[in-house]
Amino acid sequence: MENELKIDPRLVEEFLNFSKNIAEAPKLVAAPDEIILETTPHDVAYTEDKVRLLHYKPLTSTQNKVPLVIAYAIINRHHILDIHPKKSWVRNLLEQGIDVYMIDWGSPTNIDKYLDMDDYVNVYLDHCVDFVKHESGTDNVSLQGYCTGGTLAAIYAALHPKNVKNLVATAPVIDGWKDTTVVSNIAKHVDVEKMVKTIGNMPPEFMYYCFSILKPFEQGLEKYINFFRNIHDENYVDNFLRVEKWLGDTPPIPGELFKQWIKDIYQDNLLIQNKMYVGGKQISLKNITMPLFTQVAVGDHLVSPECSMPLHYAVGSEDKTLRMYPTGHVGMIASSFSQKKVLPELSQWLKERS
Repeated sequence: MENELKIDPRLVEEFLNFSKNIAEAPKLVAAPDEIILETTPHDVAYTEDKVRLLHYKPLTSTQNKVPLVIAYAIINRHHILDIHPKKSWVRNLLEQGIDVYMIDWGSPTNIDKYLDMDDYVNVYLDHCVDFVKHESGTDNVSLQGYCTGGTLAAIYAALHPKNVKNLVATAPVIDGWKDTTVVSNIAKHVDVEKMVKTIGNMPPEFMYYCFSILKPFEQGLEKYINFFRNIHDENYVDNFLRVEKWLGDTPPIPGELFKQWIKDIYQDNLLIQNKMYVGGKQISLKNITMPLFTQVAVGDHLVSPECSMPLHYAVGSEDKTLRMYPTGHVGMIASSFSQKKVLPELSQWLKERS
């Protein structure tokens, strides 16, 4: 028949293989929460309330004199920076002779809903820095902040410049009005006063919703299609499940901290204008005069490059470096590209200034 439908046999074969992979998945793959991360050995050096300061054990005979304190983001968990031995941000720095500490903000509960930016910057972060200074016998530390942790680190450096020898801002949220991401667009139009008054702490479910609509097809249907296509590739499956485990482990955000974050940074954009107040003190980015290294990902879908780059131009530092990498938000800190390009540049920059 002239109008007979012809089906490409290759499509039939692909469909059958795909269906077979789905059927075999339960026998081949563990659930993400069953994955055990081979985290780099560390001690819990200091605790305060729910906050922990981790100190990683050295992997070289000698270390840089100036220790590095990493302020992780207030979203998700710090182990994305130690997600796999071959893609670990922490392990790479240790192998380069950097003495590494990491702040784990913990899991806030209802009793913590009144914690605000002042508590995170002038209490928890400041106390962690003081502890490291005392333990290492140094007058100041190198401070790195990732994502929202980069914002906290920048605010801390502006308020306590004598405590920070070098500042590293990795995908920081700085100029909220220039952030064109879905997260920013939601933040600019949400009634955050009403949300916090009604809910209290911002629950993980809200963050899952925000993540799910960032790239609906790529982060939803497409990634699972690719997963089942590669179900027999052990390396692919292992990496996939590690990231899924991280994505599914999101603690609540204290209500007052969340409210101040949304209003001051996204809605009113006070930080870049030097009009933001934390603990009753005005934040001027011009007070950041120490060496600054700003790391930006061109393909970042969580923090627009245009949102991070203004930090480079707003500070008072004479020694400042801006690097833009052809990768994404997570690719900049947990990928083979990060190991080969981003981290060697950072380690060299720190060594020259420590």
